[in-house]
Amino acid sequence: MEPSQPAPGTASRVFAIANQKGGVGKTTTAINLATALAAIGEPVLVIDLDPQGNASTGLGVPPEQRTTTSFEVLLGEVGLAQAKISTLVPGLDLVPASMDLLGIEVELAENARRLFALKDRLADFTDLHTRYKYVFIDCPPSLNMLTLNALVCANAVLVPLQCEYFALEGLSQLVSTIQYVQNALNPQLDIQGIVLTMHDPRNNLSVQVEEDVRKHFGAKVYETLIPRNVRLSEAPSHGKPALLYDHKCSGSIAYMKLASELVRRERGPASETMAQSAAGDGLVAGSGESAQ
Repeated sequence: MEPSQPAPGTASRVFAIANQKGGVGKTTTAINLATALAAIGEPVLVIDLDPQGNASTGLGVPPEQRTTTSFEVLLGEVGLAQAKISTLVPGLDLVPASMDLLGIEVELAENARRLFALKDRLADFTDLHTRYKYVFIDCPPSLNMLTLNALVCANAVLVPLQCEYFALEGLSQLVSTIQYVQNALNPQLDIQGIVLTMHDPRNNLSVQVEEDVRKHFGAKVYETLIPRNVRLSEAPSHGKPALLYDHKCSGSIAYMKLASELVRRERGPASETMAQSAAGDGLVAGSGESAQ
């Protein structure tokens, strides 16, 4: 399906995809959820704020091709419109990252608006709301200035949560940070949803973590579970989202369902029906053989 343009007068929805714990499927969620949404005609911009640049790699943009990155954007040297590049996925653009982001706190130390740098760049991007329905900001695995920049400019936070005990401990710290940002910097910020990742129904701990998270966060937890799946792990080494690498694997199917569920949350049940029917058609081209 060809990406549609947002309706006149509609604002892009900006999501910070955040969790200070590494290895929870944050970047995997960012690139595959963005791919699934683009495939059903929902144009997406991914902003890579992680110095490791894994989202950039996973979307097929190696370091040598990242001539302008989110580092220059945060410094105000270029705008988002100049930094964004096209990806393998029609309707999915990327602002890549570089290791230069490791020095951003020093570079912005004397800037009074250092926590609003990304928000200011989004405000300057005059075509943002006519080009994209969603903006996903892939945050680093820490609660530093980069993550705070994402939280300050976001409408909401999407939290990937690995189904293990220590992931639960880290969630409370993230919730505290979100509350701080709500009170001091961005009153509209809220948790849009929690995505349970690396779920294994054969593992009692996975089941217990799911029960505990649903008990505490209720409807904030997505019904869709992202399974442990080797294809999700293999895809970045091929420079592709899993949904292009193998659209029939269990991980890809889960992210298509997650995209459908997100659309329903954002725009109502009718949109979910459209998303479900379009997702399968939108991802067939360029896919590999399926594997569980």
